[in-house]
Amino acid sequence: MPRIDAPTVAEHRAQQRRAILDAARALLAEHRRAPTLAATAQRAGLARSSIYRYFASQEELLAAVVADVFPAWAATIRSRVEEAHGPGEKVWAYVRANLDLFTSPEQDVATALSEVVDPGILREPVEAFHAELRRPLVAALAELGEPCPDLAADVVEAAILPVARALTADGSTLDPDDARAVLRRLLGGYLGL
Repeated sequence: MPRIDAPTVAEHRAQQRRAILDAARALLAEHRRAPTLAATAQRAGLARSSIYRYFASQEELLAAVVADVFPAWAATIRSRVEEAHGPGEKVWAYVRANLDLFTSPEQDVATALSEVVDPGILREPVEAFHAELRRPLVAALAELGEPCPDLAADVVEAAILPVARALTADGSTLDPDDARAVLRRLLGGYLGL
């Protein structure tokens, strides 16, 4: 009988599932390919056969990773926006949080998922992720007094992407502070920073 390191069996199962998902994310980030169930179990510190109590296949594991990561990323960005004071600071928090996400190991997970997961599985979570990310941005822009907040949100997002790509390009020597400074110079006056 396996040892249970939690007050209840349900909590133990939740901890094990979390360990498996974290292991799969780490393997995705490191290798940019779908992790096997055996490698994921090993990384999570489980017996190879134990992982099958949680996931029946590699596809099921990847679908669970997708269902786990996008809401977590959206929550991180939403939290950063909510912590900011004033509408201009909220938009700036959105910009910074997105750049931080693009330059974190989590972007490696996103890239790997886009390469190894069936686009049909990704479409709905990605659309929901982007819609959830947009809500606090659009709300902050409306609070700022922007008469066309949806269009302004498109412009803000369009400004973030090339900077994020420049930061993450192979061989990039662009300093993240310099990259943020470019965006601050472009958006700062409008945002009242």
